[in-house]
Amino acid sequence: MNDRSAMRLARLQQALAVSGTLHLREAARLCGVSEMTIRRDLAASDGAMTLLGGRLVIASHPHYVPAYDLDVQQDSHALAKRRLCARAVGFIADGDTLFIDCGTTLLPLVGQLATRERLTVVTYALNVANAVSLLPEVRLVLLGGLFHASSQSFGSDDMSAAIKRLGINRAFISAAGVHTERGVSCFHFHEVAPKQAAIASAEQRLLVVDESKLGQVRPAYFAKLDDFDVVITDGDMAPLPESGGPRIVAA
Repeated sequence: MNDRSAMRLARLQQALAVSGTLHLREAARLCGVSEMTIRRDLAASDGAMTLLGGRLVIASHPHYVPAYDLDVQQDSHALAKRRLCARAVGFIADGDTLFIDCGTTLLPLVGQLATRERLTVVTYALNVANAVSLLPEVRLVLLGGLFHASSQSFGSDDMSAAIKRLGINRAFISAAGVHTERGVSCFHFHEVAPKQAAIASAEQRLLVVDESKLGQVRPAYFAKLDDFDVVITDGDMAPLPESGGPRIVAA
């Protein structure tokens, strides 16, 4: 590592000590170099900083976790996810328009949609869309944009507006972190806008999470717990306010 690279890394560490996270684009502007140069600096560094969801974080930060791996998540808590979705399908009525979030938690829900009629599924997740496409009686609306391979999902600036134009009856939302005080969060910042738009637009908002997500805080915050009507989980939730909180459904 040369002296200029070391100086840039020191400047970024100082910035992160204040802000906690820093977008790659902002890091490049701060140092007066390209984003690729920042990536090279990080690759040649001692690992004190890392990129997570397009943002720089300190690797020793208490809420830092390794980058999200969809293949690993597919096998993680697989039985629990099937139980959660078996409870979730009970909230779906014939003729509903559903928003189904990205990730692996809600994928088993798709396999149970054949028990309902005249459904429409809205999603920005490629794995969900592929599964829905095999159901001949379910109409699919796939929201497009830039593809993010890490989560097999799309992101775009106008996705929120597209979601708000749709009449969504029920939004099924997944999360990587659920904390009673610090809210609901995920790994990837491009997921925040579609999650928030679906929560704002849907008649009923359902958060579906296995126990491994409870008590966790991830980099990208997107909602308060009381933004949801229902939380479906197989874990023990910490006490919630007596009024205004979601209904907790055990799987």
